[in-house]
Amino acid sequence: MKRKRPARYTLLLAKSGGGSRAWNLPGWALLALLGGLLLWSGANLYLWHRAREVRALEARLHALSQEARRLSLALEAERAKNGALSREAERTRKELEALKKAIDELRRRAGLSPINATPVRYQEGAQGGGAMAAWTEVEAALLDLKNQLAEVTPALERTLEIEESLPLGLPLRGYQGVTSPFGVRKNPFGPGWEFHDGLDFSAPYGAPVFATGSGVVARVGWMGAYGLAVLLDHAQGYQTLYGHLSRAAVRPGQRVERGQLLGYVGSTGRSTGPHLHYSIYRRGVAVDPRSYLASR
Repeated sequence: MKRKRPARYTLLLAKSGGGSRAWNLPGWALLALLGGLLLWSGANLYLWHRAREVRALEARLHALSQEARRLSLALEAERAKNGALSREAERTRKELEALKKAIDELRRRAGLSPINATPVRYQEGAQGGGAMAAWTEVEAALLDLKNQLAEVTPALERTLEIEESLPLGLPLRGYQGVTSPFGVRKNPFGPGWEFHDGLDFSAPYGAPVFATGSGVVARVGWMGAYGLAVLLDHAQGYQTLYGHLSRAAVRPGQRVERGQLLGYVGSTGRSTGPHLHYSIYRRGVAVDPRSYLASR
């Protein structure tokens, strides 16, 4: 019986332009070659697919890195903004504390009790909500001070009106000294002693005389020993008298302000020469004007 020979295969490679080469291969070698080609192709396809995934991951990682950088810069900007807000809130808080002290002083002058306001407090350097909480407290304190100021304004205006009405300062601009003081003095017109209820100021004839406080003209005219005189009514029971005038510049019932012209120096009434007699009365009782002269 004749033995069957194994099949063989010829692999022919032809070169363009001429020439070729042939290999005789057994079947198992051809199968091995084809299997190797398939494995090589599969490996390349797998590696290409993995490289594509890596490139996609690298692109995603780059995008995430850019987003993280943007968020980091935004966070730093927000922190800086919150820090600026906190510093501004602290500066405003200090200004409010100073304003509170000023209003306390105004309330004291107006005869009101001190402000019972809660001071503004917050954690310095707080971030995020801390800065907003600080501004919320500042705004609350500001509203409280505005309410307090609304309360103190009328009383303060009344106090300032009273202060402006009090007889303070000199009735003459060109002050030339006191020629006769307040109190008991030797009678300039004869023997004995008498009580002098004001001050006599040396002044030339016709020198202007000014109100030492705002008020209402109570009387204008001849007033006995004071000659031609002006009497003003002020707040808190005060009155001032300006005597021995040569001429008056106001009329009864007229409202006058501190520093307003009342008349001119003369020598009318019981007088030895041109001068101004100036008296201050508190609830009808004469008081020494000297303690009121240097009050302005």
